[in-house]
This record gives sequence, structure tokens and C-alpha cells, in this order.
Amino acid sequence: MGYFSLDIKKAKGSSDTVQSDHIERRIIPKNADPTRTHLNKVLIEYPDGVHGRDEAIAHRLNTAGIKRKITHDQVRVVRVVLSGTHEDMMAIRDEGRLDDWCRDSIQWLQATYGKDNVVAAHLHMDEKTPHIHAAVVPIVTSERRKAKKEQENGKRKYRKKSDTVRLCADDLFNRQTLIAYHDNYARVMAQYGLQRGVRGSEARHTSTTQYYRDMKKKNDALDMENKRLQEQKAEAEQELKRAKKEVQTEKLKGAATTAATNIAESVGSIFGGGKMKALERRNEDLQDRILELEEEARQRKQQQAKQIQEIKTAYERQNSKLSEFVDFVKRYFPYVEKLMPTIKFLRDTLNFGDAVIRKLCTFKDVSIKGELYSREFNQHFRADKTICSLKEDKDGNFNLNIDGVSHVSWFRRKKDEFMQALGVPTRKQDKGIRL
Repeated sequence: MGYFSLDIKKAKGSSDTVQSDHIERRIIPKNADPTRTHLNKVLIEYPDGVHGRDEAIAHRLNTAGIKRKITHDQVRVVRVVLSGTHEDMMAIRDEGRLDDWCRDSIQWLQATYGKDNVVAAHLHMDEKTPHIHAAVVPIVTSERRKAKKEQENGKRKYRKKSDTVRLCADDLFNRQTLIAYHDNYARVMAQYGLQRGVRGSEARHTSTTQYYRDMKKKNDALDMENKRLQEQKAEAEQELKRAKKEVQTEKLKGAATTAATNIAESVGSIFGGGKMKALERRNEDLQDRILELEEEARQRKQQQAKQIQEIKTAYERQNSKLSEFVDFVKRYFPYVEKLMPTIKFLRDTLNFGDAVIRKLCTFKDVSIKGELYSREFNQHFRADKTICSLKEDKDGNFNLNIDGVSHVSWFRRKKDEFMQALGVPTRKQDKGIRL
């Protein structure tokens, strides 16, 4: 039986944009496989008009009914990462139970922290182990822990309202509640063969950044050791040359008898158990160490080449599947390609959410409430229960209709109404003026 992972961290500061960029893959991390990013899923649908994790956090804070001002040092969102032992998570995926695991995990989050407080959740499939990134806005209505304790101890003479909406991460996430959360989540994960870790264990997760930092340190240390050994080898060879030169010089000194005596003494001191022999042994040791380091470098290079080839093979295989899928879509759903410019316009210019765009692409009428942006007039116009739909023209292209007319005509009509409200003649009125 493997272990589940429930990692909870409070995010400080007024924005969590960096984490949102990572989760929503606006920035692809080094440990992610870009060919699998399309397998990632958004597990919680955003409210109408809300686009992305950052807006979902802000929307919850703005609509919860918090009366007190939120200070800069308050925790606005808590990051929750749910996963499990790699082998067990892959087994859950291969058995076709990953969707059930996601559903049960989301239901546990919503039951534990409140459905409205769980504002975002993303499943990542492009990293080594499948996992969920969830965002919890810590909004509570219960009485403050400190105030409740004062009431119980008789220090407080009045009782505050218990239904006041507050932003308080400490009430939801403290030592006692964290232990309870792990115990409760363990009961949900038991059906997947996952259990909680040892209570009080000092084991900690290694982040991706720390992993690459440690690898770089090891490689740098090996390079430094190799360089140091090469320098020692050069020094030993120089010292050996000097020793041999000294022996040759001694042979040329003095008379034959004196020279012979000196040579015998020098040779005895150098070759006997002394300097020359020690230098040669040291040189041999250095040569052996250099060969070991070169072998390690060669093996590391082979391993890297193998990993690159595996990634390349996976990419080519995925690219082939993607090409087959695109051909399939073009053959049996030819209108999809013509919908792409319209979808880009709806998303990038009008800022429609994915849920609204998906419904429009089924050629259903959608009621819109809010503001719509006109690129022609560089202005936003109010839309109140406005009916939007996609209509195909005679050329087979799809255009956005608003209240039964093209979006261009609708924006121009709104512009005329705006100008009339300001008392400025419209283009239609200008045509009726005679000078």
C-alpha cells in the first residue's frame, strides 16, 4: 500500500500570479513534458465572467461579504497539492480510476473547506506523477478562536455575532486542523490503496527547483575535482622532470669517483624508497582517478543522450497522434477549422469564458450580462440579458450575432445610442442635415 500526499502552503502577499502562471501553464517548467500538457484538466468551472485562477480568487474575496478591510499581510489563498506515491498514481491511471480519484479529492476539498472557498483546481498530467493543484480562499463565519477562548475563560463580557464573514487562514489551517485533514483524507484515499504517512515524520518534499540546484552542485563538484586532479597531475609530472634533471646534473659534477659516489647516493635516495618512487605512485593514483572521472562523465553523457532520445521519441509519437487527430477533425468536422478565428475573437477581444464559448460552439443561444468591448470604437458597451449566437454566412464562415444582428451592427447601434445620450448627432442624423 502506497502513500497519499497532501501538501498545504499559505500564500502571502496581495497576488499569487507567479503560482497561477505555473499552474495554468502560461510558463512551462523544465520538469514538464510539453507534448502532454494538453492532457491537463481544469477540474472546477469558473463563474461567468471569471477567467483564470487569479480572477477566481479575487471574485471570491469581492463577493463573500467581507466587511473589514483586508490588510497586506493577510493570507488571501492557500495552495493545496494532492497526489500520491508515483507507482500507485500510475496504477490508478492505468486502471481508468483517475477521474474517480479527482472527483473524490475535489468533493473532499469542498466538504472540508466549503464549496465556495475552493475556487480553482487543476490536474497536471505533463509532469512525472499526476497531481492536483487546488486554491482555497480561507473565508470563515465562525467566531475567532481567541475570542471564543476569552469567553470560555470569563475574560469577555459580551458575545460577538457568530455569522460574521471573515478572512482567516489561521482558523482553517493550524496544527490541530492539519492533523485532522490528513486523517479525514486518509479515509477517502483508502479505496485507492493510499494511506497517510507517519505522523510527525520530518520527511519533506523536494521541489523541482531544489532538485535541479542539487544536480548542478554535484556536476560542478565533479568538474572541480577533475580540474584539481589534472593540476596535481601536471605538478607531479613537473616535479618528476626536475628530479630527473637533478640526477643528470649530479652525474656531470666533479671527478669520476666523486660523481660515481654522488650518483649512487642520489639514485639510492630517489629510487630506493624515496622521492622518485613516491612521485611515480602518486602519478599512477592520479591517472586512475582521472580515468574514473572520465568514465563517470562518459556514462553521464550516455544517460543524457538516452533521455533526450526518449523525449524525442515520445514527442514524435505524440506529434503523430496529434496529426491523426487533426486530420480526423478536418475530415468529419470541417466547420471546426472555420470556427477557430471566431473563437479567438470571442476569447481575446470580447473576453468570453470557456464555458460560454463552448456553449456558443454548439450553436445555442447564450444570454450575456456585463460589458462587451468594441475594437472599432475602443469602448465597452453594457449588455444586459443580451442574446449571443453563432451564425454561418453564405461563404461558410461563422460570425457572432448579438440580439439578432451582426456584432458589428450591434456595436454601431450602441455607439449611436451613446452619442445620442450625450446630445451629439449620430451618423444617421447627420445624413438628414441640409446646409
